[in-house]
Amino acid sequence: MLNNEDHFFSNLPLNKIPLYQLLTEKQLFEDIPADWHVIITDIKSSTAAVNAGLHENVNLIATGSIVAVLNIAFKASISVPFFFGGDGATFIVPPGIVDEVMKSLLKYKNTTQDNFNLDLRVGIVPVDEIYAQDHTLRISRFSSSETFSIPIVLGDGLDYAEKLIKGKDYLLSGHDTAGEEIDLSGMQCRWDKIEPPENSEEIVTLIVVAEDFEKQAAVFSQVIHCLDKIYGAPEERQPISVSKLIFKTSFNSLGKEMKHRLGKIKIFELIKSWFINIYGYIYFRTESGQKYLKQLVAMSDTLVIDGRINTVITGTAQQRLAMQKELDTMEVRQEILYGLYVSGESVMSCYVRDLEDDHIHFVDGAEGGYTQAAGVLKQKIRDKMNIDNNI
Repeated sequence: MLNNEDHFFSNLPLNKIPLYQLLTEKQLFEDIPADWHVIITDIKSSTAAVNAGLHENVNLIATGSIVAVLNIAFKASISVPFFFGGDGATFIVPPGIVDEVMKSLLKYKNTTQDNFNLDLRVGIVPVDEIYAQDHTLRISRFSSSETFSIPIVLGDGLDYAEKLIKGKDYLLSGHDTAGEEIDLSGMQCRWDKIEPPENSEEIVTLIVVAEDFEKQAAVFSQVIHCLDKIYGAPEERQPISVSKLIFKTSFNSLGKEMKHRLGKIKIFELIKSWFINIYGYIYFRTESGQKYLKQLVAMSDTLVIDGRINTVITGTAQQRLAMQKELDTMEVRQEILYGLYVSGESVMSCYVRDLEDDHIHFVDGAEGGYTQAAGVLKQKIRDKMNIDNNI
């Protein structure tokens, strides 16, 4: 049974001011309703999987968890804030669909284990529990382009939920996987690794956390301002460009996507997908196809702010060194900690419900960019804790 609170997120106003400005406007953020839930999916030992060359599987499993949740939300006519993290995802889910979402994700966890031998952690923390422990969770909607908007979350609530779910003592109880099949319709991975646009040399995957959550908004605003100053406007650091998109047509890559979507390979479906892909070559040369490709660039999810900054950008080595100099200065001042990974390409998985105007594209640096950057950041956090403990 849905209630008005279930539409809390879609009822939030859309903010079109510059992001660095939005971050410091407290009145444009609202508390998440206490009866909502934070749900986190995360591949256990993802760094080892990425280093073993399984980064494509890791990305697709993370994408699949988002598609499963968004299909449930779509049927209920609800908007759910979600955050792609390369090796998993975070959702803030209203009470009206929370049980169905958990059933679907737990079933997806089982099929992921069976098909790919990767352990997808699925955990849930009620928002009122986050508030009871004096953590904050404030949200705003940011219009990042003409056609695309993203949730912006400030506070330490999601960080607290993640630590609980990834902790050794976390036990998931009271949820079963009985129910309908997981709906992964619309999930696609039809694009090959994508080279940087013209005049760019590299793909940078960057994760930034604030040392002091009280100063998070001001510090994040400074980091975004730094990116704008060095790399230019968001569209100038966009790692996806139409001219560098290469369509995958091999049975191998289509089979991999199908295994994620259906849990097995069906020969008839595979041949059908192959013919659709061949048609895709023709479609992308039409006026509608060109419009879709331009929208694809605009609707690529390259920036996530979920209590930390996660972004995939493109530029030159010179720009990256200038950015690192600024970030290093902020680290020395104990304002932030950051992890960064440089790759030669980006990778993209897609959720396409409608070719006209309903599609989202999840971007990561090649070789598991987010996972690698997170590894650098975790090491810095460990080093800092050791220093603090020795003082």
